[in-house]
Amino acid sequence: MPENVLDILKETLITFILCLYYQIVAIIKAFLPTSVQGKSINGETVLITGAGSGIGRCMAIRFAKLGARLVLWDINEAGNKETAAKVAEAGATVKTYTVDLCNRADVYRVAERVKKEVGDVDILVNNAGIVTGRKFLDCPDDMIQKTMDVNIMAHYWTVKAFLPGMIERDHGHIVSIASSAGLVGVTGLADYCASKHAAVGFDESMRFELYSMGKRGVNTTVVCPYFINTGMFEGVKTRFPYLLPILEQDYVADMIVDAVLCNQHILLLPRILYFIMALKWVLPTHCQFLLADLMGINHFMDTFRGRQNKNE
Repeated sequence: MPENVLDILKETLITFILCLYYQIVAIIKAFLPTSVQGKSINGETVLITGAGSGIGRCMAIRFAKLGARLVLWDINEAGNKETAAKVAEAGATVKTYTVDLCNRADVYRVAERVKKEVGDVDILVNNAGIVTGRKFLDCPDDMIQKTMDVNIMAHYWTVKAFLPGMIERDHGHIVSIASSAGLVGVTGLADYCASKHAAVGFDESMRFELYSMGKRGVNTTVVCPYFINTGMFEGVKTRFPYLLPILEQDYVADMIVDAVLCNQHILLLPRILYFIMALKWVLPTHCQFLLADLMGINHFMDTFRGRQNKNE
């Protein structure tokens, strides 16, 4: 056989063996507790956007208890300071910054302040998000734009600001808080779904870019949870709560931090979403329509009210 064909066959065999090896490793890791396989983040700097409430606040407190330094970003200055007080109670060093994530220049300006006043960021958590909860044709253009600015464009600017330092040190972690709506379409969430699909795609692309660069010390994690009881999706109901429960924010925050400690690339919550996503790629579209009706997906947003207190 020609040499290039032999080389291809050899490379294919090696790839198959390595895939089998990594599959076995993944299965083993699935059963190992975080205390065994988790990395230490003691003394590392964690920056969280949208830290003034919800899972952003919960994550900040959890990271603080693990010995991390916290940098908290939010447009809600009062909420951000409340989070900072709770982080300080946990014994961690904390700095707060008021940031308009819709403003690229503001993101870059505050990022430079962080680098000068705090130093390198080791773990970047893009958590901030908003939802309009309106059907596409009923959603004002400015709200669609704001959804995209907060839910995905801000990810681009924060990563551009802090990733170069991670690459230089070959050390760091980027966390993208997306949504299960970033994996499937949902009636009444067209703009939100689009922004979260973009966040999922961005994470995956960055993971491959970092791998191709040989930067094994810089990891990424994308988180796709079902509805979380933070007030953001107030009024939304689930038809089968035993299968798809409204998630508690403390539980979600714990799972996210554990995923970071274990360098887990993809986190779906609850775990039944892994099965549902497998079905999505094998079932015909009309079957997906029928299942969406059965699960009540097409009517999730019918009772949506959203967060009533805008300062939460």
